[in-house]
Amino acid sequence: MNTTILIADDDVNIRRVTQLYLENEGFQIKIACDGKEALDILEQEKIDCAVIDIMMPNIDGFELCKKIKAFYDIPVLMLTARAELDDSIKGFKLGTDDYVTKPFHPAELVMRVKSLLKRYRVASDRSITFNKMTINSDSYKVQIKDREFLLPIKQFDLLFMLASHPGKIFTRDQLIESIWGLDYEGDERTVDTHIKKLRKQFKDYEDILQICTIRGLGYKLEVLS
Repeated sequence: MNTTILIADDDVNIRRVTQLYLENEGFQIKIACDGKEALDILEQEKIDCAVIDIMMPNIDGFELCKKIKAFYDIPVLMLTARAELDDSIKGFKLGTDDYVTKPFHPAELVMRVKSLLKRYRVASDRSITFNKMTINSDSYKVQIKDREFLLPIKQFDLLFMLASHPGKIFTRDQLIESIWGLDYEGDERTVDTHIKKLRKQFKDYEDILQICTIRGLGYKLEVLS
């Protein structure tokens, strides 16, 4: 089955070059000149990944990302000409999966799109397998080398969510909403406590996986070879 990428950017040159490089890798491409046109395409076509510019007319990239994450389970890569920290923080809080600052080399963008698609395919599985590690959501067990761990449900759900998208930054709010639910009355320290317990549980295996703190944002899981 062909993989379809949506490119939403009001810069015709960016659209053409990005389309050329992605098509050379075998992807099908849909083009939008602004956020409104992108939403129209999403309603009519099966899109597997969206590459969207922040500064667009009608509906900007931030609002587009918010709508995509509310209604579609696909990865989003945001493009911007402004290398400002506030932009990246706002984008990640809205759920964007990756972030590239213009000017960029199209080959780098292709690599990042492939990485995002791989992450999402891992996330759809009931079992995640990396080098020397398996996380099974049916049994709530984690197998690392020859050792097996049976985790409490919330700790397991937290680890599984991070491991489903290795390298993706999750804010504390996103983790609480996904794992504890919208009606959870606790605070962000709950996430910090569970992360601390996971780190302690797997402290002997930091050569395989690491849960990294991203200052001002949240956490991500890095899988090491």
